[in-house]
Amino acid sequence: MDIEKVAVLGGGSFGTVIANIIAENGYPVYFWMRNPDMARQVNDKRENTQYLPGYHLNKNVTATNHMQTAVSGAALIFVAVPSQSFRAVVRLMRHFAASDAMLISTTKGIERGTFMLMSQILRQEAPRARVGVLSGPNLAKEIARRDLTGTVVASEHAGVREAVKQILASDYFRVYSNDDFFGIELGGSLKNIYAIVAGMAAALGMGHNTNSMLITRSLTEMARFGREMGADPMTFLGLAGVGDLIVTCSTPLSRNYRIGFLLGQGKTLDEAVAEVGQVAEGLNTLQLVKHKADELSVYMPLASALYRVIYEGEAIDRIIPTLMQSEQALDVEFAAKDEKQLHHKE
Repeated sequence: MDIEKVAVLGGGSFGTVIANIIAENGYPVYFWMRNPDMARQVNDKRENTQYLPGYHLNKNVTATNHMQTAVSGAALIFVAVPSQSFRAVVRLMRHFAASDAMLISTTKGIERGTFMLMSQILRQEAPRARVGVLSGPNLAKEIARRDLTGTVVASEHAGVREAVKQILASDYFRVYSNDDFFGIELGGSLKNIYAIVAGMAAALGMGHNTNSMLITRSLTEMARFGREMGADPMTFLGLAGVGDLIVTCSTPLSRNYRIGFLLGQGKTLDEAVAEVGQVAEGLNTLQLVKHKADELSVYMPLASALYRVIYEGEAIDRIIPTLMQSEQALDVEFAAKDEKQLHHKE
């Protein structure tokens, strides 16, 4: 596939590494940053000093704060901005981008007020575009170190999946494909909630056994909610589900984990957010998912307990023991249910 120009929208850490991987693969990349001073700095110093200081950017990356310059003529456009500004950026972009461009969301979040995922916003705002989603256990600082990383591209268009693989795949960045849009996006969004819980547990002195239990129960909760929303629960067993969940629940490189850890140390929510200094999508996702789960009567004890701690003032040191006492005792929930249904049919 002949791709002459790629655009990456969003000057954060993940947008920066994605732009650079594509540039290192030999493609001209236009990197849209809202702040003109940051764009000039990237072009002059070849690094994003605010988000990834010391990470050298390839000469094929051209930063700009002009949307028309960034997206005009671009075959692929990656949108890597926080969920609360996603729709506004897409609306600005669509005035200058080709109507049939390939639009790829890398944002792991849910829109407040609509409960729409980012791919749904792309389809609504740019109905003729070919849409895809990129998600997985992709900590930007580790990608910047060129640690071996895997990601997943989901799209109903084979051409989109192949194009993303073509421009992103490298020796250290592996790209896999999936056609379950909803499951891939939900996995990337929901895991942020449980990273906060894991951070809290670590701050309270709980060890690897607790973390392992939290991760596996979180995975069950994610799949339970995802199936109710129309996703394939098996998708959550892949990179964009359990893979992303493990990494964000296990390392302070995750913003959501750091928020939870600071809360577990006794910081207020405002203090924790200020100290992390970047958007933690899990806080917005928690509110939206808690209300949606209540509306759909989906059993989510971990998300509900975290909601009570953050927004209703429940004591943090009670969160883990309390939620585990109330959890259902079934271990592998979906396999057991499917087996029962199979025996019933026979």
